[in-house]
Order: sequence, then structure tokens, then C-alpha cells
Amino acid sequence: MGQKKIECYIDIVSTYSFYAFTYLQSNRAALEALDVEVEFIPVFLGGINVGSGNKPPWTLPAKAAYSRYDVKRAQRYFGHDFEVPSFFPILSLLPQRALTYIKQTYSKDKYEATFHSCFESFWYRHIDISSPENLAIALGTVFDKTQVQEIVAGANKPETKQALTDVTTKAVKELGAFGCPWFMVHDGKGNVEPFFGSDRFHFMWDYLGLPHGDLELKVQGREKGKL
Repeated sequence: MGQKKIECYIDIVSTYSFYAFTYLQSNRAALEALDVEVEFIPVFLGGINVGSGNKPPWTLPAKAAYSRYDVKRAQRYFGHDFEVPSFFPILSLLPQRALTYIKQTYSKDKYEATFHSCFESFWYRHIDISSPENLAIALGTVFDKTQVQEIVAGANKPETKQALTDVTTKAVKELGAFGCPWFMVHDGKGNVEPFFGSDRFHFMWDYLGLPHGDLELKVQGREKGKL
């Protein structure tokens, strides 16, 4: 038997990546108890959209109109409450490169704490972390001043830029990604399947053979019926 694992490809500019990240983090202890490993992998969503031919929801009028409802519904479900920044969307290359560098250089705890800080800084605090000075604010919640300077410099190294490009290209050309969050889920038996979006976790649990409660309707005085 191999390791059951969820590889989660995300970008801080994606609200649904934020939901997926916090949901998996909140369920980390349960997943570890069930011997499921979770890995968060930074990718550049803009590159995925271009490479796959996909278009962001805000560029299509019908999707943009629908998103106004869906974003709030998802926020309620995942326990969030924020407004989309007025400067959305941003070019997320710099923060994604910084996260790539941190993943290569620092501990898993520091790396995931930084991912959380970047999400919070952008979506809740409305800080445009696409600029070095604002990214430093988000990094400063996890690292000291010297480390922040090192990370911003490391994010701009050619090898870091190439690493993000390579994993983004792999996500599109090898894994079939067309958006974020994108998951590659390993069942521990040598099989792996892709999942897309922050509303497919019950399908993942079924695929991994994990015990879970499905979505159910509850009517007082009657038997429960599954949705």
C-alpha cells in the first residue's frame, strides 16, 4: 500500500483556493489520523488560464453576474466573511514566487503559515501583495525583517521564477489543470485522479475510502434523505 495524498495546486488570487486551503487546514488533524498527507503547491493561475484556454469568471458577463451570488454562498459555507478587494484581480506572480521560494527553503509550518497570511492579507485586509513592499507586510507576520528581505530577493531569482513556471506548465500539460484549486488525489493503491474546485471534497473522501457524512436533508419526524 502506498501513501494516500492530496496535492492541492492553488493561487492566492483565487477565492476558491482560499476556501480549499482553509477547509483542508481545518481538517488536517482528521486527515492525518486517517493517514492522508496534504501538500499545498503554488501555481500561477494566470498561466493556467492561458495554457488551458480557460477564461476567468470576471471576464465573462454571465459568469461574473453569477459569481456575485456564488462567492457569498461559498463564504458562508466555509466560514468566511469578506468583500472582494476593489483592485481585484492582481498579478499574483510575486507572491506565488515567494511561496515557491519559502516552500523550498523553510519548514512546512512556516510555509503554510505564510500561505495563510498571504490569503488573509489579500482577501481580508485588502493589501495588494503583488508589490514587494506590500508582500513584505504579509511575510512580516511569519518572518523577521532580515528573512523578509531574503525571501523577496529569493522570489526574484531566476531559478525560483523557473520553478513556478515549471510547476504551472506541468499542471496544465501533464495534470490537465484548467483552474484553481486543482487537486491530484492519490488513493494509496497506485491510482491518482484529478479533482477541481472547492466543492468536491465528498467525492475525494469517497475516492480515498474515508468515512464521512454525506449531504443530507433533515426533516423533523421523517427519515433522512440524501441529497
